[in-house]
Amino acid sequence: MKFGMTYDLRADYLAAGYGEEETAEFDRPDTIDAIETALQNLGHETVRIGNIQSLVKRLAAGERWDMVFNIAEGLYGFGREAAVPALLDAYRIPYTFSDPLMLSITLHKAMAKHIIRDLGLRTPDFAVVRSPEDIARINLPYPLFAKPIAEGTGKGVTAASKIAGAHQLDLVCRELLETYKQPVLIETFLPGREFTVGIVGNGSKARSIGIMEVVLLANSDPDVYSYRNKEICEEVVEYRAVDDAEAREAVELALKVWHVLDCRDSGRVDLRSDANGHPSFIEINPIAGLHPEHSDLCIIAGKFGISYQQLIAEIVGAAISRMKD
Repeated sequence: MKFGMTYDLRADYLAAGYGEEETAEFDRPDTIDAIETALQNLGHETVRIGNIQSLVKRLAAGERWDMVFNIAEGLYGFGREAAVPALLDAYRIPYTFSDPLMLSITLHKAMAKHIIRDLGLRTPDFAVVRSPEDIARINLPYPLFAKPIAEGTGKGVTAASKIAGAHQLDLVCRELLETYKQPVLIETFLPGREFTVGIVGNGSKARSIGIMEVVLLANSDPDVYSYRNKEICEEVVEYRAVDDAEAREAVELALKVWHVLDCRDSGRVDLRSDANGHPSFIEINPIAGLHPEHSDLCIIAGKFGISYQQLIAEIVGAAISRMKD
């Protein structure tokens, strides 16, 4: 098959004047190299397309591919991850990972949580702050947790995100509203273990490839998997493969979330436990990072005996099977 490859290269945006945190979700050249090598090892032809602007130009010029391996995440708006898939849908070109509807819903963390909660699955109580006037209306017990409603890679999450009282809530919400120009998600803080579950497959064939516990070390930002902790994870985080009863409960919940949100091919579900050791859904990443050494999904795969080549093969296999169906 002829695979196009869509992605946002961090270096391109930095060269254009965007900031380090602003581009934190975008990919490094070695990620693109690794994916391309894996696709070629599977016998596929590859064509590097790049970001959505490049995709638009190439589509307009009449270029087509059998499938697109899409990891482009976009820069603006709640539909930024959905933009490339929506464009490919318009041209009836198949692609890897989830469709525009699910990418928009899952990026907006409160919308995803509404669905999960309404279907009776466990997730922390929450509220949304859209303006400073909403802050005084928050009626949830402290401690709370605050983060931008539609960011990834820990953007906007700091040690101050765990909130002990009303004054701190007001300060943090105002700062996040001003900095990120989007609503703030407020959740009941869960004090238990933090997990992330890797998933591959569609429908009845979807399965967990492993679960990893995120353990913060003494020199980390305490209690929160913050932007800083993620950026220097080798120094402040320990990732543990786990398979105890609490972890298995987390896997079960993650797969239920995967199915009800109708996500596709592969992704990652983040969960955290309450004081009684029961995991709850926090958020889902339907386009998980694919750096061979630094991305959580790849770390999970490695800890459970799945090579990078095998992981890409399973993702592509799931997408091709779905296309044929």
